[in-house]
Parts: sequence; C-alpha cells; structure tokens
Amino acid sequence: MGFLNSGSLFYFGSMESIQDFQQPYLSIKDWVADDRPREKFLTKGRQTLADAELIALLLGTGCGKKNVIDLAREILAFFQSDLDLLGKATIPELTRIKGIGEAKAVLLSAALELGRRRRSQTSAKQPQIRSSYEAWEAFRHFFDDLQHEEFRVVLLNRANRVIHQSLIGVGGVSATIADPRKILRPLLDYQASGLLLLHNHPSGQREASSEDKNLTNRIKSLCGLLDAQLIDHLIFVKNGYLSFSDEQLL
Repeated sequence: MGFLNSGSLFYFGSMESIQDFQQPYLSIKDWVADDRPREKFLTKGRQTLADAELIALLLGTGCGKKNVIDLAREILAFFQSDLDLLGKATIPELTRIKGIGEAKAVLLSAALELGRRRRSQTSAKQPQIRSSYEAWEAFRHFFDDLQHEEFRVVLLNRANRVIHQSLIGVGGVSATIADPRKILRPLLDYQASGLLLLHNHPSGQREASSEDKNLTNRIKSLCGLLDAQLIDHLIFVKNGYLSFSDEQLL
C-alpha cells in the first residue's frame, strides 16, 4: 500500500463527480459475478453483505426498470435505514412501496420475524451517538494500543443510532489511505443519514493536520449532495481524542 511522497496523511486520488455514484440501470445478471449478492454470499460470507444486499436476496427480483438492489435500497430508505422499524412494518405498509406485492411483503416480514425471535434474549439496540464523548467511548477499543494508523467510517440513522461501521484504510506509523469514494459509497448501500469519520494518531499528536482538515471539508460537501450529514470527525490518541465538531472545525 503506497503513500504520498509528501508524507501527508491521506491519499485523495482523482475525485469522481457526484454523478459517478449514480449508476445507470443494470440488471443484476449484468454485474460482475463477485458483486452479485448471491455469489458474494457464497464466496465471501453473509457478514460481507450490506443490509440492502441481504434484503435483495429475500426479494429475488426487482420491478420494471428497477433492479432488486435498487428496490431493496428504497425499502431501507422508506424505513429510515432502521431495521427495527422495518421489522415492525405491517403488510399494508410494505406494499405501499412500489414493486412490493403481498408475496414479497409476507416473505420479508417472515424473515424479519425470525431475526426478531433470534435476538429476543439480547434486544438492546445499537448505541446512540449523541456527543463526541459517546462516540469516543463506543469506538475507542478499535484504536487502543495500535502502532499504525487506521481509518474507520461509522454510519448512523436519523436517530443517530449506529447502523454500520467499517474499516476504510490501514497505514503505517504516520500515514494511511482514506479514499473519499470508499468513504461515501456505504452511504448509498445503507441509506444512512449521518456519518462519523474516525482515525487515530499513534504519535499521540492530538492536533488535526491540514490533510485531515481538507479531507473533512471534502467529505462534508459531498455528504450534502447525498442528502446525508457529516456529524463529526474524531482523531483518537492515547487516553483522549479531538472532535472536529467540538472544536468548530466542521
């Protein structure tokens, strides 16, 4: 994994325009095999699939010019990417979504009921992030004792509850790659409303670099175009953190 000769923290690459995130219609059959939900499930494991991909497997087919992934994303958007809300949906509520008939609604509802029964013994929701301190407490374990830099993204729903987190880049002692395209693409998959950026400084330096600030401003602008909000960017150091929101750097 290469780094910029300038020693800057992030590699930005050439930015695609926002239209690049809006793909033309393609049938799932036209996709590269590794990107198809069923093949991905079989070869990489169920944990690698986004919520939309798992829902797509249940639905089986799309509707008209809408492929099954797009239909699954519309379902998530309708319920604010909150699987609890989706799990409580009635059949009439589900069939209000164009492309969801009674058969698909019943199948989806049955699958979610199985999930509800499975987690009935541990029904605690995902953490709700209401402050930078809560974000630090919730995710500091990812960065404890690391001697290299890592960059993570956390996706939130409208209630600021965590719906997904992922590792975006791993680097050396003073550099890691954080490609804005990799940061933003999960927003579409999970229909998230909020975004947290997290990375660490193994050196212990709490201050944000100019590269940190440039990336943050770029992601903030692009989030607005995707109807999402950059909630905060946290830099983790030993026994502490810097919050861009608290420091009014957003």
